[in-house]
Amino acid sequence: MSTIPSNIADALSQPYQLNAEQIEFYQKNRFIKLKQVFDAATIAFFNEAISERVAVMNKDNTPLEQRSTYGKAFLQLFNLWQEDEVVKAFVFSKRLAKIAADLMQVEGVRMYHDQALFKEGGGGITPWHADQYYWPLETDKTVTAWVPLQATPLELGPLEFSAGSHQIVEGRDLEIGDESETLIQQKLKVTNFQHVIEAFDLGEVSFHSGWVFHRAGANTTNDMRKVMTVIYMDKNMVLKNPENKNQINDWNTWCPGATIGEVINSPLNPVLY
Repeated sequence: MSTIPSNIADALSQPYQLNAEQIEFYQKNRFIKLKQVFDAATIAFFNEAISERVAVMNKDNTPLEQRSTYGKAFLQLFNLWQEDEVVKAFVFSKRLAKIAADLMQVEGVRMYHDQALFKEGGGGITPWHADQYYWPLETDKTVTAWVPLQATPLELGPLEFSAGSHQIVEGRDLEIGDESETLIQQKLKVTNFQHVIEAFDLGEVSFHSGWVFHRAGANTTNDMRKVMTVIYMDKNMVLKNPENKNQINDWNTWCPGATIGEVINSPLNPVLY
C-alpha cells in the first residue's frame, strides 16, 4: 500500500469545526469524544495500512497468559510514522492536529509520538493511569487523539475516562499496572468525577489530556481491538528536568537532543499544525 487515494488525502486535511460548547467541555473535563471525525472509507483504508505495519513491527509472541497485566492490555508499537509513509500521512493529519490545537487553545502543536494500541481477543484491562507521569514536559498542554480503527462496542474494551480528574494529584506518581488500577480506582470512588464508559461509533475519535485518569476494559471478544493514537504537545512545549526513570527514558527516546529548559524541537517533534 504505497499511494493514498485523493478522497482519503482530502479527508486528512479538511478542518473539523469545533463549537464553543465542545471546547468548553474539553477544558472542564479534559477529554471529549467527537463523532464523524473520519468517514468509513478513511477508517477502512488506514485500518489496513496500520494493521499491516503493526504486523511487521510486532515482535511479541508471548502467550497472553504468560504476560503481566500491562502486557495483556495491548500490543504497543511506537512511531509508526517513521516506518511507513502511508501511516505517516495519517499521523500527520492536519485535521487531527487542528482539533488538538483548538481543544488546548494553543497556536500550534508538535508531535510527541504516536502509538498503535492493539488489544487482542481475550486481552485484559488497561489499568487506570495518567499518561503524563511518563512525560518530561513542563506544562499540561498535551492531548492524545485515540482513533479506533473499527466501531468499538463495550465488549472490545473502549477507552474510559474519569471526567475532570486532571484535578487529582494523588496517583500521578504511579506507573500503569496493578497498583495504579487499585489505588486510583479507590481514589476515584470517593470523588464526584463521572466515570464515562461508552462505545465508540465508526469514525468517532476521543481526545484526552495528559493528566486526566483513564482506563479500558478487557476485550471479551475473539476480535482484535485496533486503535491508533497520536500524542500532541503545545508547539512551545519546554523540556523539564525529568522526575523519574520513565521520563528520562522518554526524553532520550522521543525528544533526543532536546535541552532542559528549552523548547522541544528535535527531528522527532515536528510542528504538525
